Amino acid sequence: MSRDGRLGVGIIGAGRVGPIIGAALAGAGHALIGITSGSDDDRVEAILPGVPVLEATEVVRRSELVILAVPHDELPGLVGGLAELGSWQIGQLVLHVDPAYGIEVLAAAAARGAIPLAVHPAITFTGTSIDLRQLPASYAAVTAPAAVLPIAQALAVEMGCEPVTVAEADRPAYAEAIAIATQFARSIVQQATGLLGGIGVENPGGYLSALVRSTVDDALTRASSGAVPDAPDDTI
Repeated sequence: MSRDGRLGVGIIGAGRVGPIIGAALAGAGHALIGITSGSDDDRVEAILPGVPVLEATEVVRRSELVILAVPHDELPGLVGGLAELGSWQIGQLVLHVDPAYGIEVLAAAAARGAIPLAVHPAITFTGTSIDLRQLPASYAAVTAPAAVLPIAQALAVEMGCEPVTVAEADRPAYAEAIAIATQFARSIVQQATGLLGGIGVENPGGYLSALVRSTVDDALTRASSGAVPDAPDDTI
């Protein structure tokens, strides 16, 4: 870290997550060094205006903190490939945002002196500025070696999230919980809107919006308080 705690941040992954994480950290005062190219560079430029587009090896070479925001199946190969190229640097922070991995997936970077961190903000990213408004209302799962856990927690806070420590061994269960919440919610909404559309209701998504949001809010409130959910007949 520099003397004032600000970091030079590089981002590998220009999908929905990487640019948003970069924008959040830039808003906290960190300097964005560069980002790799993606499928929609115009969208990335709108979120991160003027940030250089660089090759992954150049992002790593220039950065004090490297954000890895790539698809789940690509992460191990990316970390290992950069290790084989000798890209990782001693004392460099490397942080991934995948819910299913802890820090073991970063072992090849850690073996070359990099500091491994795993921080997963628990929101569904859209890849737009909407996400920057969602982050301050969210939590983030944080996994890191004990000595540097405060650094990971601080970065989660600077993203706008409240950090929650998740042990390495618990990351698979954590990822399953995230998958159930997101996939089940999408599936239920799709089924319900399909039924309403089938009987001629215009804008079924808009029709269900208040119902779905209020039902989810109620369920989350009850889960937080330990209350037993209502039976179906008690909801009227």
